[in-house]
Amino acid sequence: MISKYFTSFSNWVAQVSGRPTTFALSLSIILLWALSGPLFGFSDTWQLVVNTGTTIVTFLMVFLIQNTQNRDGAAIQAKLDELIRASAAQNVFIGIEHLTQEELDEIRAKCEAKAKAESAANQAEVQANRKAARAAERATS
Repeated sequence: MISKYFTSFSNWVAQVSGRPTTFALSLSIILLWALSGPLFGFSDTWQLVVNTGTTIVTFLMVFLIQNTQNRDGAAIQAKLDELIRASAAQNVFIGIEHLTQEELDEIRAKCEAKAKAESAANQAEVQANRKAARAAERATS
């Protein structure tokens, strides 16, 4: 129950915080604070107000945005896993996001090597086809 409310709240905050209106409102607050500096004599308390406010907002936003990013990442990963499962791709890649960085680096290196080998094979095939086409053209000319 709490998780559902937190999810709804974090979605709402993420949506609202990314709008131009929210940016304009935040900028206006900072400008008002800056313009009020002479009124308060640029005192330590005047500076502490903005420092405390921005620190609290930043601290809380980190958790809300991280929650949203975690859910988005998990949803994308689930979609990719389903595409892999339903296609001719290798099902061994499902769930690799749970591996260590070293294991992921090893898999990435193997995939890159395989892609380079396939690319070289494709280039060789294209060149062979061109040679064959030229030879056939010369033979029929």
